Amino acid sequence: MLKGKTALVTGSTSGIGLGIAKSLARQGANIVLNGFGDVEGPKSEIAALGVKVAYHGADMSKSSDIEAMMAFAADTFGRVDILVNNAGIQHVAKIEDFPIERWDAIIAINLSSAFHATRLALPAMKAANWGRIINVASVHGLVGSAEKSAYVAAKHGVVGLTKVTALENATTGVTCNAICPGWVLTPLVQKQVDAKAQAMGLSNDDAKKVLLGEKEPSMQFTTPEELGELAVFFCSAAGNNVRGVAWNMDGGWAAQ
Repeated sequence: MLKGKTALVTGSTSGIGLGIAKSLARQGANIVLNGFGDVEGPKSEIAALGVKVAYHGADMSKSSDIEAMMAFAADTFGRVDILVNNAGIQHVAKIEDFPIERWDAIIAINLSSAFHATRLALPAMKAANWGRIINVASVHGLVGSAEKSAYVAAKHGVVGLTKVTALENATTGVTCNAICPGWVLTPLVQKQVDAKAQAMGLSNDDAKKVLLGEKEPSMQFTTPEELGELAVFFCSAAGNNVRGVAWNMDGGWAAQ
């Protein structure tokens, strides 16, 4: 379905981003990966799906790095047809105790990076009259949780940016939508499970149940593969007139 298209996925060397990149690659899209940590492993996984893959290590807190990444993608594959703004970080603390530098970093990486990548991707998408911008927000783009002020503010901002991007391009072939996951068992969330297990003297499985039980009625994690398939839907012809939605995959979290 996406043969000949290029998808750039930020924060895609693990977790949700890698899951989305794999789903798009299975549909034939060439992939530009971005992120920290192991790079060769994810590149090999994508290449094994029969598409071309490249990597750029842009620091998503720096607009100059994002500009270099977008130029690299265009030089390598022609243009970015599908932009997935997924890069994100987290810090948990009460507002009065929240470190200023962590607030600034979360807003820069979780929100401002999506704006910068979007503004740079739009001209080529509009010229081609086809493009897909998919912002990975969070259920925290729809509801709040205590001690996550920066993350919740940033993700609400991502949902707002999604709506404006969709409206500004509503008469074109360029769409913009947001995916709002609940709990996804990424390495980052597994650390929270491990910490809860240790603090409460629980087995890992019981700690997962406690974590899910606090928020997610389905009592099951959403998977990166499920999120990837939603991204594929947004890129399909069936998604041509899906514009400006914040689509939660949260096991009923926001329905409460």
